[in-house]
Parts: sequence; structure tokens; C-alpha cells
Amino acid sequence: MAEKFDSLEEHLEKFVENIRQLGIIVSDFQPSSQAGLNQKLNFMVSGLQDIDKCRQQLHDISVPLEVFEYIDQGRNPQLYTKECLERALAKNEQVKGKIDTMKKFKSLLIQELSKVFPEDMAKYKAIRGEESPP
Repeated sequence: MAEKFDSLEEHLEKFVENIRQLGIIVSDFQPSSQAGLNQKLNFMVSGLQDIDKCRQQLHDISVPLEVFEYIDQGRNPQLYTKECLERALAKNEQVKGKIDTMKKFKSLLIQELSKVFPEDMAKYKAIRGEESPP
């Protein structure tokens, strides 16, 4: 899997370098540099074709739109992963707290119902396979 990304990264780095060199040629354009400009434009087209070939290898990869928003804001995309994990941990703790509360509530409810309806609760516990306290 990593070699797919390595190939794409290599092609992107070459493409970016080619664009940088193209910008230098264009910023100080002289008619004598037309051949170099044409060559760089051809390299740019072939670079885009190489990147497009990599697309076929990575068609099953999906990137959340929020990652692109992080990049657009100049933030590190790895922060997205970190923040997602932190949100998941917080949500996990919250849900665990709710589960613990519901277990305590069930236990107290069964205790109180056993006091008020001892026969019915004995039947309930027998159906559930729970032992009734002596």
C-alpha cells in the first residue's frame, strides 16, 4: 500500500518542481527561452498524465473533506487524525458513563421492584436466569 503513495508522492514532487522551474522561466521570459518553456510545458503535461495513472491505483482511497479544509487553513492534516481520536475517546467515555448509569439504575430498579412485587420479580428473575437473593 505504501508503494502506491510513494509513487504518487514522487510524481507530485517532480510536478511541483517542474511548476517551480516553469514559473522562473515565465517570470523572466525572453523570446530565446521559448524552447525551454515549451519543454517545461510538455513535462508538465506528462507529469499530469503520470499523476492520473496513479489515480487508478488509489481509486479505493477516500479522504474526508475535513482533511482538505485543514490543508486549506494551513494546518497539519495529522491534526485532523489526532482531533478525531480525541473526540472518539471523549464520546467513548461519555457513552461508558451512560452505560454505567443505566446498569446502576437497573440494579436499583430491580431492588425496589423486588420489595414491592416480590413474587413477580422472582418470576422475572427465574425467566432471566438470575438467582434471587434469599
